[in-house]
Amino acid sequence: MLKKYFSRGETEAGCDEAGRGCLAGPVFAAAVILPKKINGALKKLDDSKKLSDKERRVLRVVIEGEALAWNVASCSHEDIDSINILNASFLSMNRAVEKLSVQPQLLLIDGNRFRTHLDIPFQCIVKGDTKFMPIAAASILAKTYRDDFMLELHEHFPHYQWNKNKGYATESHRRAILEFGFAPFHRKSFHIREEQFMMEF
Repeated sequence: MLKKYFSRGETEAGCDEAGRGCLAGPVFAAAVILPKKINGALKKLDDSKKLSDKERRVLRVVIEGEALAWNVASCSHEDIDSINILNASFLSMNRAVEKLSVQPQLLLIDGNRFRTHLDIPFQCIVKGDTKFMPIAAASILAKTYRDDFMLELHEHFPHYQWNKNKGYATESHRRAILEFGFAPFHRKSFHIREEQFMMEF
């Protein structure tokens, strides 16, 4: 079972992002403040990558209903190209925290680095989504909301199979780029030379 908190007695917000390694689409981030007493389905929280899509979506409803506060934010592919993916990930997490209805006293950040303009202490935790419930909850929200966005984009750009790969660099996705070129939602700063694509096939 994941840990409920990092520091007893403080209001902690778990923060995580989704879509950092994709070739297309925005990066999403979530911030979640869970109640001190964890009951029922919240005990099933885990890293979103370890859960099925169905499990994530069931838990999303639970998180949104049981959390003291939660919010999801994003940075577009244009933002990513402008400030790079690392800074866009930081910015999306900052945006998610800013809109929380409850002010956290400590941020639990998944990863080993973070930058913020907010006057809130933070703790970076490598693989935090496998260790702390608030971060796991944030990972589930970020993942499912980003997946929903990519499913909607798929309706307009079906060639790239974003309904299946969600923008990640799968073989079918890269082949589609070679055949159809780049879509408006591809990250220009992530473009790979055609020669590199061809060497892998």
